[in-house]
Amino acid sequence: MAKQSKAQKDVMERVLHEYKEGELETSAGRKVKSRKQAIAIGLSEAGASNQQTPAENRKRLKQTKARERADESGPTRAQLYEQAKKRDIPGRSKMSKAELAEALKR
Repeated sequence: MAKQSKAQKDVMERVLHEYKEGELETSAGRKVKSRKQAIAIGLSEAGASNQQTPAENRKRLKQTKARERADESGPTRAQLYEQAKKRDIPGRSKMSKAELAEALKR
């Protein structure tokens, strides 16, 4: 077996933690009940699967890291917009993400 990079180890650790906590879902939205399936999902997301080409593995790891960075950056514009809608902030439809965040602070 090839040695995993730090990024791949981090992804595998996160996926298996989600599985143990019962939060890991398939692409169809069903809970993962099998440890083997959780490992397969983790290897695929980590770009370490032997079922995919090296190019697909690189692409998969890149997508996973981008999604993790997006999750860390806070709420999306759509989420901020929904909050602004509930508070009935005028002009919200033309505001950027930063402007919505600023308006919600007030």
